[in-house]
Amino acid sequence: MSVIDQFILFLISLIANTFSAFSGGGAGLIQFPLLIFLGLSFSVALATHKVASVALGLGAAIRYWRSSRLEREFVLLLLFAGLPGVVLGGLLILHVPDRAAEISLGLLTGSLGIYSIFKPQLGQQYQPKNRQRKQFLQGGTVLFLLGVINGSLTSGSGLFVTIWLILWFGMDYQRAVAYTLIMVGLFWNGTGAITLGMLAEIRWDWLPALLAGSLLGGYLGSHLAIKHGNRWIKRAFEVITLLIAIKLIAG
Repeated sequence: MSVIDQFILFLISLIANTFSAFSGGGAGLIQFPLLIFLGLSFSVALATHKVASVALGLGAAIRYWRSSRLEREFVLLLLFAGLPGVVLGGLLILHVPDRAAEISLGLLTGSLGIYSIFKPQLGQQYQPKNRQRKQFLQGGTVLFLLGVINGSLTSGSGLFVTIWLILWFGMDYQRAVAYTLIMVGLFWNGTGAITLGMLAEIRWDWLPALLAGSLLGGYLGSHLAIKHGNRWIKRAFEVITLLIAIKLIAG
């Protein structure tokens, strides 16, 4: 790959991951299709994208470390509920018809954005709820299913985690995005990268530019989210979900 190609990859990765870190997910909207457009097969592009996405979580963690306090129970819940789902999703993806899964995911993703648009106060205030053991287990079951989506399909899985943390646990957008970027970006995507790396080839020569763009984009997008707050994060979330829905349904 030439220097110009590496620079193009870096710019695309920077843009995709900046928007992803600001809205709480969606880096795959731009980055993953680009890898396929540049000649990688679906499985190779997915594995390569997963590895690069880990840097998004790292960049976000560096920025959020100074301003956010993650609660231990949610960290453990996201790890123990989500990671088995990620592994299962990575094992299943090679056996699932791509088109049917993409259309279904597109319709569901678009519904999230529409729902948020018609709920003006959604995620604007931190209102803790569903914190009892039974409710935690119910929330964890959904996170397991979202882990399966994360391990198998790359576009928009983080957005589902963000909105679920808001709807079920009463988080605001800024707090939910912090959990999504750090836990999903670092640990879920890291696990998915390992799983897919054992099943498919990874283009290591493409990764320097992708990792650099993901790391810087994760930090920059997180900085913008902290600076501008819940209102702007909500708007970015709605735009990204609708764009991802259009992209998945249109193919």
